[in-house]
Amino acid sequence: MTEKPLLPAGTTIGRTALRVGELESMLEFYRDVVGLAVQTRGDHRATLGVDDTPLLELYRDETARPRAHAQAGLFHNAFALPSRAALGGALERVRADWRLDGASDHFVSEALYLTDPEDNGVELYVDKPKTVWPRRDDGTVEIGTVPLDLDTLLTQSDGSSEVPADTTVGHVHLEVTSLEAARAFYVDALGVTVQTSVSSALFLAAGDYHHHLGLNTWNGRTEPAGGRGLAWFEFVVPAGTLETVREHLAEADVSVTERGDGVELTDPDGTSVRIRTPS
Repeated sequence: MTEKPLLPAGTTIGRTALRVGELESMLEFYRDVVGLAVQTRGDHRATLGVDDTPLLELYRDETARPRAHAQAGLFHNAFALPSRAALGGALERVRADWRLDGASDHFVSEALYLTDPEDNGVELYVDKPKTVWPRRDDGTVEIGTVPLDLDTLLTQSDGSSEVPADTTVGHVHLEVTSLEAARAFYVDALGVTVQTSVSSALFLAAGDYHHHLGLNTWNGRTEPAGGRGLAWFEFVVPAGTLETVREHLAEADVSVTERGDGVELTDPDGTSVRIRTPS
């Protein structure tokens, strides 16, 4: 692993972007079910988020084929809500207008799972207080899975049609073709910490969060990412650290493309990763 972690403590996930075939139905889902506000909208692009903070970009590309079963790519986008009341409100919206795929208590968080109109996974979750997160002797976080009590959650619903203003993209979970290659890129080169390792999956974080990035091989993907689905996601590093990140990338011999607000790189499965500082 690099001696100087490329992504420092304080790094978060910023926006994610999806390449879509049908913009209107996707916009309606993320507005009406997830509860994001539409910030910009055009014939081929829409931005959704909270207040003035963009969280999700949708790009319409009619030529992009649906993601093939063998292709790597997005497992789910995970929107972190600030309270159980907000998660209860999300559950009400899902039950009224969509379908729930699953719900779990992960010891560190409580989560709802669903699938958008173009088969992208979505997680809506609320973190438990960090003081109750179970930790191993080495300080890493223990993540588990037990059923979530939905009836109790509904009694705490805020009844809102939108997520609160302090909602974020808490983490992104990817399906990869090789856990070893993905680990070499994200852990050994970028210096992101392994918080939890389970059967055919890794959960990684910058700092001591339970995870900013999930990686798994559960569905046996064998081909690079492509077509509809995840176009890119971004890490947001603390202000004043981007130049250090550039230096660490050069030391780790990671190829990058300069962008106006940061840099872009590509993981072993062809997934685009952007790094920038806060806007």
